[in-house]
Amino acid sequence: MNTPKIFFFDSKPYDIEFFDRANKKPGYNIKYYEGRLNSDSVKLVKGFNTICIFVNDLVTKTMLKSLLENGVKLIALRSAGYNNIDLKAVYRNIHIVRVPAYSPHAVAEHAVALMLTLNRKIHKAYYRTHENNFTLNGLLGFDLYGKTAGVIGTGQIGKVVIDILNGFKMKVLAHDASPDNAYAKKNNFKYVSLKTLYRESDVITLHCPLNKSTYHLINDDSISMMKDGVMIINTGRGGIIDSKALIQGLKSNKIGYAGLDVYEEESDYFFEDFSNVVLEDDVLARLLTFNNVIITSHQAFFTKEALSKIAETTLSNIEDFFAGKILQNEICYKCGNKKCLRKLNGRCF
Repeated sequence: MNTPKIFFFDSKPYDIEFFDRANKKPGYNIKYYEGRLNSDSVKLVKGFNTICIFVNDLVTKTMLKSLLENGVKLIALRSAGYNNIDLKAVYRNIHIVRVPAYSPHAVAEHAVALMLTLNRKIHKAYYRTHENNFTLNGLLGFDLYGKTAGVIGTGQIGKVVIDILNGFKMKVLAHDASPDNAYAKKNNFKYVSLKTLYRESDVITLHCPLNKSTYHLINDDSISMMKDGVMIINTGRGGIIDSKALIQGLKSNKIGYAGLDVYEEESDYFFEDFSNVVLEDDVLARLLTFNNVIITSHQAFFTKEALSKIAETTLSNIEDFFAGKILQNEICYKCGNKKCLRKLNGRCF
């Protein structure tokens, strides 16, 4: 096969640092571009057989023709999620690889950091003491010990979260489309229905992928089943939560705390600096007014270990493709990447 020529979209200084470090061995030609992949920027990839994209880069059906005409043979995602790609359109035309596991500990630890910060009001205390205010009024929290945590999604990240919460001696309930009952028995938690999880959990943390079945999983109906004052944490995908329903839950005090590392319309804002402009997104602006809400800008993955793994795995995926090897991290629309035909004949198509 040809030598990889990589057009790298949505590049940030930290991306360049870690990819350049990992690229020393293969020494591939990488063109870094600050802008995102969309219907306008797709024309820039002419002469490149590989594009490397992140969560806010889009690959739509209408862009497929341009990608093919420009010679793109491989889309290398430097993320685990791929809801930003029209897989149905791309399938059988361009191969797609991803980084299914970079550092589950990074995301899991950030989720728990949001829990602790919200519960013990660390963010409020930080600003108070910097103003020489050492009062405790309004900083009351609760013991996580003995409380019930609901974990939706028990993939690698969800399992690390469960391990951490077990350390707090919390009661853990879980829900997953493919439950790992052996792991549950070994690690002292049980799988339950979503309704049971909603009803019994003091803290609910989301670690499931975004798809048709999980889109707006947290909505008016599901929130109505939850305990009063429930804490909701989302380090998965923004679309799992109906943001308007979340706001109503916060206003009614049904939801006592919300920790969000992702937001449904985050592609318009996250990873960029808007400190000198007025936010046009009324929903995001409203969420930022609540003192019991913490929003971080999709930084749960952002550790040295995770960035190193992302760079190494992405370049390894590219190397395997151009070497004609079986792609262990290929995304298959047909089989959902679970029992892929590539395991048998080296290709889904």
